[in-house]
Amino acid sequence: MNDESGQTNGETGAETPRQSYGEAGAETPRQSYAEAVREAAPGLARIYASMWWRTAEWTVESSLRAGTRMLTGALSGRSPADLVQSAEEEVREYARQLLGRDVEDPTAEHARSEASAADDAPPATDLRARGAELLRRSADVHYVEAVHPAYARILEVLAPDEARILRLLALKGAQPAVDIRAGLPLVSELIAPGQTMIAAEAGCRHPDRLHAYLNNIDRLGLIWFSREPVRERLRYQVLEAQPEVIEAIRKGGRTARTVRRSILLTPFGEDFCDVCLPLDTIDSETLSEVDSVGPEGEDPQAEKPEAAAESEAENSSM
Repeated sequence: MNDESGQTNGETGAETPRQSYGEAGAETPRQSYAEAVREAAPGLARIYASMWWRTAEWTVESSLRAGTRMLTGALSGRSPADLVQSAEEEVREYARQLLGRDVEDPTAEHARSEASAADDAPPATDLRARGAELLRRSADVHYVEAVHPAYARILEVLAPDEARILRLLALKGAQPAVDIRAGLPLVSELIAPGQTMIAAEAGCRHPDRLHAYLNNIDRLGLIWFSREPVRERLRYQVLEAQPEVIEAIRKGGRTARTVRRSILLTPFGEDFCDVCLPLDTIDSETLSEVDSVGPEGEDPQAEKPEAAAESEAENSSM
């Protein structure tokens, strides 16, 4: 009896929990999960539809604005690099509005460095005192300012070749320059910008640095990159016959063309040249003599002793 009851109780104790687990532990949670999914489905659909709509709206709006901006810039003659940079800034701003927070800006580090430099700047009281001193001097009829105070600092950041370029512009006026572009007028591509003969005309020792020289002089406010051509059209024909210009036109293909421009001094640059550069005391012959001296101080036109002896021998045999 005890064995049978024990066996019966054992079977009942082992079998009953299995049936209870199968009914309450497996089937009931499955029904609750399915019901939860059915209840959450409308909310999830609304969230998905709202996200899709906002994304589509932002995409269409940003595409239209960026396309309009690039078309307007192309019509105004802006370079492709400027157009792409403007489009990137506009898309970044739209992303900030869409996400509701700031997007990492590649210029943030530069802005932080500028802010750090601003912290080291003199206080506003000192700057105001210096400004008041300038106004006091301007009201003083006995105060005479011989030269502009910036000229001394400009001379410290000019290269010798840049002085030659400024002297050329001061003596011979505006110099011709051409841009080589390819493609249709509204969608053209810049092949070779700022082709000019200034380096050769000025006698620069490093003509490969011409664009860097011009950028530095422009940064100092001494020259203008004008869209207006010079009056002597023949000078452009000579410039367009140079090998580098011909190569750029060949690279541009059948739609390549030249856009004529000019480079000239600003009024500030003219005054700087008149004050700081000895335009009247150094003539072109003196500069050509300096250019003719080799890197070791030797005159390349001077005949070597061996060459002179061979020349005398040939003359005597004749």
